Parts: sequence; C-alpha cells; structure tokens
Amino acid sequence: MALLTKAQTPPPPPRRRRLVYRLRVLRHDPTAALGLILVILLAYLVVAPLIAVLSDAFRLQYGDDVHAGQQPGEWTGYYLWRVFRSQISGLLFWEPLLNTLVIAVGTTLFALVVGGGMAWLVTRTNVPGRRWLAGALVVPYMLPSWTFSLAWLSLFKNERAAGQVGFLQAQGIRTPDWLAYGAVPIIVTLGLHYYPFVLLLVGNALRRIDAQLEDSARILGAPQRTVIRRIVVPLMLPALSSAVLLVVGRVLGTFGTPYVLGLPADYRVLSTGLFQSIRDRSTGVASVLATVIVVIGVLIVLTDTRLMREHRRFVTVGGKGAMDRLSDLRRWRWPLFGLGLAVFVVSVLVPVFTLLLSTVTRTPLDLSTFTLDYWLAEKLPGAVGFPHGVLRGSELWTAAWNSLRIVGLASLICAVAGLLIGYVVVRGTAPRVAAFLRQVSFLPYLIPGIAFAAASLSLFAVARGPLPALYGTTFLLILVMAVTHLPYSSRSGIAAMMQLGREPEEAAQIAGASWWQRMRRIIFPIQKGALVTGIVLPFISGLKELSIVIMLTTTGTQLLTTLSIGLVDYGYTQLANAVVLVIALVSFTMTYLTQRLTKSSLASGLGG
Repeated sequence: MALLTKAQTPPPPPRRRRLVYRLRVLRHDPTAALGLILVILLAYLVVAPLIAVLSDAFRLQYGDDVHAGQQPGEWTGYYLWRVFRSQISGLLFWEPLLNTLVIAVGTTLFALVVGGGMAWLVTRTNVPGRRWLAGALVVPYMLPSWTFSLAWLSLFKNERAAGQVGFLQAQGIRTPDWLAYGAVPIIVTLGLHYYPFVLLLVGNALRRIDAQLEDSARILGAPQRTVIRRIVVPLMLPALSSAVLLVVGRVLGTFGTPYVLGLPADYRVLSTGLFQSIRDRSTGVASVLATVIVVIGVLIVLTDTRLMREHRRFVTVGGKGAMDRLSDLRRWRWPLFGLGLAVFVVSVLVPVFTLLLSTVTRTPLDLSTFTLDYWLAEKLPGAVGFPHGVLRGSELWTAAWNSLRIVGLASLICAVAGLLIGYVVVRGTAPRVAAFLRQVSFLPYLIPGIAFAAASLSLFAVARGPLPALYGTTFLLILVMAVTHLPYSSRSGIAAMMQLGREPEEAAQIAGASWWQRMRRIIFPIQKGALVTGIVLPFISGLKELSIVIMLTTTGTQLLTTLSIGLVDYGYTQLANAVVLVIALVSFTMTYLTQRLTKSSLASGLGG
C-alpha cells in the first residue's frame, strides 16, 4: 500500500483542532482556567462551610438520638425546638439574644455620642491641634478589643471572680457586681474601642458638606435647628446609618470583651453562647446559633446597602464653589481641646497604663509593691499553670512565633489571592465568573467572625472524602484567617487592576513573554502597593483576632490572643495583661510602619 505524502495527510478532526487551539490559548493566557480554579476554591472555602453549618442544624448528631427519638444523621427539627421552644431555650437563645441587643444598642449610642462629637470637633471647628487629635483619637482601634476589658477588671474587679481583686477593692472601696461585670462595663469598653468607626465615617461625611448650603439657609432666615434638621441631618444619614450598622455588626461577633466581663456574672451573649455550645460538644445547638448570627449579619449589611440606595438623593456635588468653613469656638477652643484630650486619655492612656502598672505591682496599681516578677521571675509563688514571668518561659515566645507565622502566611495568601481575583474579574472574559468571584469573595465580610469560624469547624472538623479532619491543625487556622480577610484584599486587588491598563501586558505578550513572566515581571511589581496593603492590613487585624482563633485552636497551637484568654481563665490577671501589652505593642508598631510605608493614615482627611 502506498504511503501518503505530507500534502496528502488528512487534516486533524475539528474537535481535535479546537482542543489544540484552546491549549495554546491557555498556555499564553490562562485567565479562564485561573478563574475556574478560584471559583472552585471559593465555593469550597466560603460557600461550603455555610452549607455545612446549616446542614448540621437540621441533621441529628450522634449522642442526641436518645432525646430526639431519631437515628443519627436523619433530618430533624429537634435543634430548632431545643433552641427556640424548649424549657432551656431562654438560657440557650432568648436571654443571650436580649443581652446582645442591649449591648449592641448601648455600644452604638455610646460610640455615636463620643465618635460623633469628636468628628464634629476635629472637622468643623477651629479647635487647637485638630490634626493631632484626628490621629490620636483613632488609636483605640489599633488595640485589641479586650484590652479595655482587662484594664476595667484591673480597676473594678471584685471577689466574685477568681484571682486578685482590682485597685478599688484593694483600697477598701466595694465595687458592686453591676459595675464590675455585665452590661455596663461591656458597653463602656466596647464603646471606647468602636467609637473610631463613627469618628472616621461621620468625620469624612462632615468634611464633604458644603458650608455654603448652611450659609444660604441662614441668610434666608432659617434658624439653626432647621438648618440641622433640613440640611445637615439628611446629608449625614448615609454615614450615620453605616456607622450604626457597622458597630452593631462588629458587636454581634465580638467574643473577647463579653467573655472577660460577662463570664463572672454569667452574662451571656450570642457569641459566648455559641462558644460554650461548641465547648460542650452540642454541635446541633451551636449550628443553629451560628446560623442565626450569620442571618443577622447578612441582614445588617443588606439593610446598610438598602439605606445607602435610599439616601442617594441627599447628595451634594462639590466643586470649586464647595467650602468647608470652620466654626469659631472663641473662648471654648481650649476647653473643647481639653475634652478631646480627655477622650484620648480615657480611651488610650488609661487602659494601657493601667495594664502596665498592674504587671509591675503585686497589689493592683500600688507602686509601693513594685515588682518585675510578672515579667522576669523564674518562679511565681502560687502559680501552677504558668509558674514564671511571661518573658522567662517558652509559652510567650512559642505563642508569638505561632501568631507571626500563622498570621503572616494567612496575610500573604490573602494578598496574592486578592490580586489574582482582581486580575480575573478585570481581565477575564466570562462575566458570570467575574460576578461570582466579586460577590463570594466579599461574603465573609457579611458574616461575624465567630460564626464563620463555627461554620468552618462544621465542614473541616471531620474527614470528608479525600480530605482528612483539619481541626486543631495550623493549616486550618491559616486557611480560615486568609478567607476571613479576603474581602479587603479582593476589593483592593479589583480596584488596583481597574487602574492598570492592558498595554504593558500586551506589549510583553507580543514580545513572547509567558503569562507567568508577565505576572512576575509586570503585574506584581506594578501592583506592589496593593500587595503590601493586602498583606499588612490583614496581618494587623489577624494579630488581634480572637473570635476566630478561639474556636479553631487547641492546646497544642497557642497564639498570643488565646494565651491571654487562657491566663484570664486561670485568674492570672497580671500575666494576661502583660501578654495583651505585647500584642498591643506589635499591633501599634505594625500599624505605624504600614502608614509610613503606604504614606497613608487611618485618619486621612480628618483635621486637614
């Protein structure tokens, strides 16, 4: 049989030609494949945990079959009945829900009064030192949220809780339980931590209001209350509603402060109730509580979105004629500066120095009993679980290394993933993939941290298919912390890629550069600012994170935050305060270096 010549060789079939063409395109531009991989990862790491926790709420768990009268694994409404309708539903849900609402409303009012007042002071008046005040008043956000609660205990703690009493009790001043523990101290301490949110949001909104609008109303004879009611308040509504909902959402998922100040008085909120259910291995009840927290968190953000849409009609378009006129305080300039300084002292200096003094005195804040034993002693009398100063043993250094290693890796993954998501969303040609990545990468922002940690625990605590159980592993901590902070890095990555044209990448592609070479030599170097921000900001937040890690760590993986809470449980107040000071020092240092590196400021624009 005669051999076919090259010219006579039949062409490859159309299906094969399409496959070869797609492989060549994929080699030069794997954006579509990268988008598919990211879709699968986000579906598994973000959506699947929520489905798993919802499933656990409606499937009977092992050990509950006797009470429910069903077989483990069957669909059931037993946990809904137990949480919402049983004889102990008040203890499990209704009482913690009421306490959560009380804390949320009280904290929000406190933050609005303090943050709103300080925002007006530094943006709309000629108070001395406006720029300094604007920067100083956001420092409380750089501190761990439970810094204030530990400082509160150092001052007001009574004999009801284990360990040494606070300063007032040591001086013979009886502190009642309502002042030492429960709603009042939780509201005050959380308000001191979260008022910077109101300061930033309201302050930026006040700066954008054209003062000529107010002047025009006054010229037309409108009294001051009418100007405020008809002009200032409508223009401020978007910022005020966002501030309120942001504070409420944060309070909903806060664990450290309600745990430290609520536990001695058995004052439970939803977050501590969820933690207690998981510690008691009540998986079904914990799943119902986590689902409730997730639903409330989502509703809060959706409400904020709806309000923002409704308030768009209250908009001023600033231009050359826009004016930001400062109110002349006259003889009240220095007294009001003293008020702003007092807020800074109470929210920053008092808690920090209270914690510091408590770590160097045997009797709380009594300098005549000065000692460095809580920092340097080789052996502390009466201490069992932690028998030495914090700088002596290996516990602090191990926890610090674990924190830096886990949070650092999570931040690096978070930053790279955020930039890749931004690349696919902006450069990709599949609108459905882009929409999925944009929305799902933002989903963790809608969910309080402790609820997302509980959802991840439902998915990864047991072996599923080829994946082993990950509970208690470093890998799970890194994974969940990266996913939790993904909304910030993904939004940063999308914004950065939208500002970068296609021309540099297309020129490199014409020159024969592969996709990886284009990413390594063009995209990453140009977007190094977004990468640095995407690494450092999650690192700062992750270093202070407690709500997530308290759910996912075991005794074998101690972090700085869990070490501090563990010392609180032991009643070693001075040692716990010392660890919190270490966290605050690292957090403040990293925040300062970040602002210097990125040439930005948390209080950017305020007091300018």
